[in-house]
Parts: sequence; C-alpha cells; structure tokens
Amino acid sequence: MSTLQQALQLEADRGFTDLMGRRERFSGFLARNLREADPAMPEPQQRQELAAAFEGYGELSPGRRQTLVRRCREHLHALRRSLQPATPMGPPRLRLTATPSAPPASTEGRGGAPAPAWNPESPLGEIRGIGPRTAARLAQLGLFVVRDLVHYYPRDYLDYANLVRITGLEVGRTATIVATVRRCHGFSSPRNPNLAILELHLSDPTGRIRVSRFFAGRRFASPGWLKSQERQYPPGATVAVSGLVKESPYGPAFQDPLIEVLESPQAPVRHSAIGRLMPVYGLTEGLGADRLRQAMAAVLPLVEQWGDPLPADLRRVEQLIDRPQALQQIHNPSTQELLRASRHRLVFDEFLLLQVGLLTRRRELTSRPAQPLQSPGGDSLVTRFLALLPFPLTAAQQRVLDEIRADLAREQTMARLVQGDVGSGKTVVAIGALLTAIDAGCQGALMAPTEVLAEQHFRKLAAWLPQLHVSCALLTGSTPARRRRELLTDLANGQLQLLVGTHALLEDPVAFARLGLVVVDEQHRFGVAQRNRLLAKGLQPHLLTMTATPIPRTLALSLHGDLEVSQIDELPPGRTPIRTTLLRGSERDRAYSLIRDEVARGQRAYVVLPLVEESEKLDLRSAVEVHRQLSQEIFPDLMVGLLHGRMASQEKQKAIQAFAAGQSQVLVSTTVVEVGVDVPEASVMVIEHAERFGLAQLHQLRGRVGRGAAASHCLLLNDSRQAQAKQRLDVLVRSTDGFEIAEMDLRLRGPGQVLGTRQSGLPDLALASLSDDGAVLEQARRVAQQILGQDPELAHHPQLAALLARQRARLTAAVRLN
Repeated sequence: MSTLQQALQLEADRGFTDLMGRRERFSGFLARNLREADPAMPEPQQRQELAAAFEGYGELSPGRRQTLVRRCREHLHALRRSLQPATPMGPPRLRLTATPSAPPASTEGRGGAPAPAWNPESPLGEIRGIGPRTAARLAQLGLFVVRDLVHYYPRDYLDYANLVRITGLEVGRTATIVATVRRCHGFSSPRNPNLAILELHLSDPTGRIRVSRFFAGRRFASPGWLKSQERQYPPGATVAVSGLVKESPYGPAFQDPLIEVLESPQAPVRHSAIGRLMPVYGLTEGLGADRLRQAMAAVLPLVEQWGDPLPADLRRVEQLIDRPQALQQIHNPSTQELLRASRHRLVFDEFLLLQVGLLTRRRELTSRPAQPLQSPGGDSLVTRFLALLPFPLTAAQQRVLDEIRADLAREQTMARLVQGDVGSGKTVVAIGALLTAIDAGCQGALMAPTEVLAEQHFRKLAAWLPQLHVSCALLTGSTPARRRRELLTDLANGQLQLLVGTHALLEDPVAFARLGLVVVDEQHRFGVAQRNRLLAKGLQPHLLTMTATPIPRTLALSLHGDLEVSQIDELPPGRTPIRTTLLRGSERDRAYSLIRDEVARGQRAYVVLPLVEESEKLDLRSAVEVHRQLSQEIFPDLMVGLLHGRMASQEKQKAIQAFAAGQSQVLVSTTVVEVGVDVPEASVMVIEHAERFGLAQLHQLRGRVGRGAAASHCLLLNDSRQAQAKQRLDVLVRSTDGFEIAEMDLRLRGPGQVLGTRQSGLPDLALASLSDDGAVLEQARRVAQQILGQDPELAHHPQLAALLARQRARLTAAVRLN
C-alpha cells in the first residue's frame, strides 16, 4: 500500500504525465496492482472501478488525471486506517496541588511557656490540631501517644489516583475522570419529597456518563436551592469526578462522588482527595474518617525528626526507602509505587525487629556453657534401645537423631525443634535423645500439653525402659498426693531418671537433682515463658521441642527463630494411604454404613465432634448427644465409647484402653484424640462439622487412622453452605502433605488459628502478613544475621537497640497482664 502511495505522489510531483518506469507506465502499474489486491479487504468494488479508470488514464485530460490520482490516494488512506487497530485514548491528565500539611505542633505550653520538643511518646491531647476531645476518641482505639497514631496503619485505600476515560470505567472500582458538563438538572425525588437529586450529564472524547448526587432534607428540595446547585455546573465546564463506579440502567455511573469544577482544563485540583490515593482507617463511635485523617496530618510532620534505625549504606544495598518517608507515604501515598515501597520498608522493619529479638535470644541460649552429654562407647542405652525396636529407624529418623546427639555432645546448650508429619516417628527420636542424657548421668523431662498425650508417652516408655533398667514416672494434675510425694523425693535425690508429665512439671515443688535435657512435645501449645520455666529447673539443660503440626517456614521463622530446625520428612514403610472423602451432613448414613462394614472386618472407628455438650448459641451436634444416638439407635449391637476433655483422667484412660483392646469398636470423642491416641486397628475417622476445624487440626485427626495394614478412610461431614468452607476442605481431600496443608491454612485463616490458639508467643505484627510476605521475612532474617554478626551488642545501632528494648518491655508487660 505504501508503494502505491509513493507512485501516486511521484506522478503528482511530475505533473500527471503518466511516467514511464523500467518495465511499464504508471497507469499500467496502478491498474495491475489494484486488480490483484486481496478481495477480502474492504471495498473491493471501488478498487476495481479505480483499476478500470487507470487503464484509460492516458486518454484523460490533465485535470481528470489529477482527480483520479486524488481519489485513489484517499481510498488507499481510508483502507490503511480501517486495517490498523485504533490506538486507545490515553488516560486524562490531572494536575494536583501539593497535599495541604497540618500546622506544625505548638511549641508553647500553658501560659505561653515554651513546651518541650514533641517526641514519639508525647500525649496526643497536647498536639495542636488534635485536642483533648479527639484524643479521648483515639484512646478508644488504643492510641494514646504520637507513636501509637503514626503506627496506626490504614486497612485499605480508595484508589482515586486511577485516572481513566469514561469508556474505561469498570463497575466496582474507584476511579477519577475529567469530563465536560453537557447539562445539569436538579429535582425532587417523586417518591420522597425530602430527597433532592442533582443529575449531571458529562462527556469526554470517548463517551458519556450520568452522575447523581443526593441531598436528604426539606431545605434541599426547594427550587431556589436546586437552581443554585445547577449554576455551579454550567454547560461546557470541566469537572474532575472521583468515586466508586456502580452499575445503573444507563450503564456504569457515579453515585454521590467527589466533584470539583476546574477553572480550566489545565488548572490544578484543589480538593484533598480527588485524584489521590485515600487511606481508609478502622474507626470508632464518634470518630469519623475525616477527623482521623486530620489528626494523622497533625502528627506526620513530626516523623522527620525521628531518624532511621538503619544506616544509609545498608538501605541502599537492600533497596529500602527512608523510614520517615515510608511512614509518611503509608498514610499519604503520592503514587502506587511509593505506597508499595513504603509498605515493603515497614514490613521489613517489623520482621527485622522480630528476627533480631529471636536471634539475640538464641545467642543468649546457646552461648551459656552446658555439660556435654555423650553416651559411653559400644553398649550405650541408645544402642540397646534401638535393638529392642521391632523396626529399623527410617533414614530421616536416623539423620535427625544424629543431629540431636551431635548438639548434645557440644559444650553449648542445644535448642532444636523437630518437625514431623503425623506418624513420622518423632517420639522414638525423642526417647533416643533422652537416653543419651541419662547415659551421661543426667535426668530427662518430657512435657506434653494434655494428660492423654502424657499418658500415651508414659505407656510407650514403660514398655521399653524397664528392659534398659531406666526408672521413669508420670506426673499430671491427676497424680494422687501420696504418689506425687514419693515421685518428687525420688526426683530430687536422683533415683528417678526420667519424668513424663503435663504442665504439672512447671510447679515449684518439682525439683530435679541434675536435669540435662528437656523435651517439649506439641511445643506450640506452650508459651516461651512456660518453656523457660522448665529449663530453669536445671543448671543449663539442653532443649528439644517437637511438633506434629507442620508449621510453614514463615511461621516457623517467626515463632521459633531462636531454634535450630530438623525435619523428619519420611514416613515409616507399611503405612497405608488414607482415603479422604467430603460428605454433606445429609449423607451421614454413608459414614455409618462404612463404620459397620469396617467393624465387621475387625477394625475400629472414631467419630469426632467439636463440642462436648449441646450449646444454645451454636447449632452443632455434641459428643454426648451423638454418643447416646449411636449407642442406642444406630449401633445398638456394638460397644460405643465416649472420650472428652471434661472427663476425669481415670475415665479417659479407661475409655482409651477399652478402644485399644477392642472392647469398644466405636469411639465418640472431641479433639482430645488429636494427639497421642495410637490404635493400629482404627481404620475409619468420621469428623462431624469439619468446617469448624482448621486444616492442620483436621490433618492431625486424620493421622489417628492409617496406622495399621488395613486401608483407612477419613470422612469429613460439612454442614456449611459457604463456598470457602468447601474450598478449604477440598485441600484436605486433595493433599496428604502436611506442609502444603499448613501453608493453605495459614493463607486462609491466619497464624493464630493455624496453631489452634491465639497465644502470646505470636509475633506482634501491625502490617506484615506471614502468608504473603515470606520473601521480606527471609530478607529481614538475612539482614538481622548480618547486623548481629558485625555488632552483637547493637552498640553501633542505638535506635535499633532502643526499638528492641521497647518491644521486650511491651511483651513483658503483656505477659504480666495475662
């Protein structure tokens, strides 16, 4: 097409003489190319007419030749435009004035006396622009001093900086347009005479839109007031409009948006919100969004004086913006890029402080000299114990046991976490560690969160340790007083070598002669303070913690950054895969039919419920009610046991022993069976109201079956109609990988519920997300290691040291309060 245009241009330049080329004349060249053009292109008939006209070009007068050439050029130009996609119109331009800043904080005290310089701990009521009344409202949100308010981050943003043309508006998104007023009409609502409506018809080069504003009140419905509003928006005026785009009968529309009439299309916007990113904060009664933003504007200028806890060189290498700039931009972002950069910096700071605290605690723990614990060569207790086992250790078990024994042999205190999926054999590894300590002449302690789990551990140990001539005892809240006195005496004089128990081990009368190793099972159920209290019962005992709840790496680094982590990532051979099925509550009979079939084969079944007894507030089936129904109506010919946390310890033990021995074939239980109950013949796990449990907890419960050779089943009964509940449970049906399930649980429910408790050991994070900011956490941990490697006492990082001290003081105060 461009070749034809060049030929036409050359013919026009030479005076329409029908130029002779190398092979043919201009007219013949045009006629041939027009006839051979692709017929699929638009207007083929017009091209054929032009070709016929060029065949008679030599006989035309110069004026008619000129007209024909012009017609052909116009046709080719139109054809070219129709074949090229139209470039979309770019977004409108909008000039913004500088964000109005609050007046500087007053430097005068009462009576005109100079006030002290404002600092992060200054009370909000003393700041000019806030005042006592607003300060009282802010106190309801837990905001008392300047630091509290600056660190009260927005929970969301209204993106009025999203500048678009009218045709680019998307329903459900906030946006800003710059348009021309076509007409404006004010009227009273025909349904409500006290409601006035102002309707603007706007247009830009891409389309038209209708904008409505509503005014409730009799005075707004007067014709005079409505006329005055119409005069503010004369036809032809340029307006900037920001708001949420909603669907209307006329297509996308704005309802009650922010509107400003511009003095000219190039004039700047004076409004503080139009065209900007607007922060959205959590509010309280009596405190509106505008008032909170004004209070924030009053304190943000003070941030410049706070400085940055990180040196400039480090910020440059890690590509971090200044902290004062980050604090200002998180509340008053200029662009999306600066908002992302400021959030990254503040998330990084939260994780850095957390990691410096954890790594400092780890250094304090491991720097204390400890007695090396080594088994004598050859015939050690560990060697003899492994010979008693009816199975060899898996490669993963052997690797982790070797790591633990290498730690115990050092003159530094061990602090190690062992993670392993349900049934991976952590208990055997822990016993090997405890026997290493006992072989070295020390005592061991094994603490579990529940009596059921503690008794389960003790029964396993009681089967093996007497053969090794190692003394072992159990201490729980249910231990009789006489037995407790005997046990504590033996413990204090060193005759008792291994003590298994619950929180009862933390009590003051429990005193060890020579405690060498503390093992904490399901350690996330205990706080750091409880763990340290047990450690304080020895001179410098080593610490081994275990969990069968797979913890995502980000959560592990946040909670247990002071521990080395070992992972048993291999299941013992012979474990049959568990088939997981999701059923509706109405399909409960299918579950009962499967239970009957499995019991007929000599197997047993669990039925787990979230509640012990019926609740007036929650419409859920309870363990007591279901036990009655199953034993009397569904399985009258079977023995149905009952187990829950309110039962006395002896009753619990009796119920578990009856189930393990086969005296009861079905065990109705609460989550007491989540850990510790080990019955190889159990092949069915029915979980009622599965949507009420976390994924990690369901995975734990599922691990109670599949411990024998028979095929096992886990049936999840879901009574919820919520799509998210089904989505969560589908993850469990699809996957048997505990770590993948824990990652999904963290993403869907947050860290507090993944661990089954909102415990005080969780990191205090205002902005960071453990599920979304894993990469920033890794970066912060690397930088924390670098800083502490070069400056262990933080002597060259005084601001960072002060922040760490403040965080410790706050956590200590919270523990005292609890």
